[in-house]
Amino acid sequence: MTFEQLRALTAIVDEGTFEAAADLLRVTPSAVSQRIKALEASVGQVVVQRSVPCVPTEAGVALVQMARQIQLLQADTLHRLGADADSRTRLPVAVNADSLATWFVPVLREAADWADVLLDLHVEDQDHSATLLRRGEVLGAITADPSPVHGCSIEPLGRMRYLPVASATLLERHRMDERQTLDYAALPMVQYNAKDDLQRQALRSLGIHTEPPSHTVPSFDGFFSAIHAGLGWGMVTEHQWQQLPEDDPLVRLPDLPDADVALYWQSWTLRSDRLDRLRSAVRSAASAGLHPSA
Repeated sequence: MTFEQLRALTAIVDEGTFEAAADLLRVTPSAVSQRIKALEASVGQVVVQRSVPCVPTEAGVALVQMARQIQLLQADTLHRLGADADSRTRLPVAVNADSLATWFVPVLREAADWADVLLDLHVEDQDHSATLLRRGEVLGAITADPSPVHGCSIEPLGRMRYLPVASATLLERHRMDERQTLDYAALPMVQYNAKDDLQRQALRSLGIHTEPPSHTVPSFDGFFSAIHAGLGWGMVTEHQWQQLPEDDPLVRLPDLPDADVALYWQSWTLRSDRLDRLRSAVRSAASAGLHPSA
């Protein structure tokens, strides 16, 4: 196998198609196809599924992981040799939307001063971001999974707190009786996406296992706005709650518990100045913006 073949494979995985990979590499789609066929011949296995989008096979995942490490190590080596004064290395990282909009922001400020790095952020739920590491799509990830992915190191970052809230108008519409009782099984709920289980975890703490009416709003700001508008109740970050004025119509739901989500930083185990710099920035931001790990 050659570096050009591995680069073609990572380009296909990143861009989704042979044609888009060709545009990225500034070669023809035929050249990309030839490189992949040669790579498959050298390892004796199919490395990418010709679907839309293209996805790596199990063998392809292993090769993508190796290719990304080679690319990162090559960039670090060239930097030490003074041979890449104007080059930048792409660092693909998975981070959940809530973190990206709150405690992770100082990482972005610090990265703004890195002349040798381009961040490539993949927004993914913290319960599923480790999958991107396993597939070789990212070098590091904010994850709620305490089990390290094979070939990765892991460290606890802290706990992100979520509070159950709703608008006063929503609660008034759904009171069951003069005692102000709420039927949480029927109270409309807002979820970020189908992977968002925070609201259901809160309901299960009350012994409710039925599915309530659920609105899906896959946007950090939009999710909060939907709750604020009375579309349904939901779990919002402590940061969002603390930013509200005292006379805001959102109220906390006393029957439902807060939720602390333990977050971890997972990244591939390799010596890299750029990856170490990113790891340090994440660690510092988490220390300032999250509750300490239990």
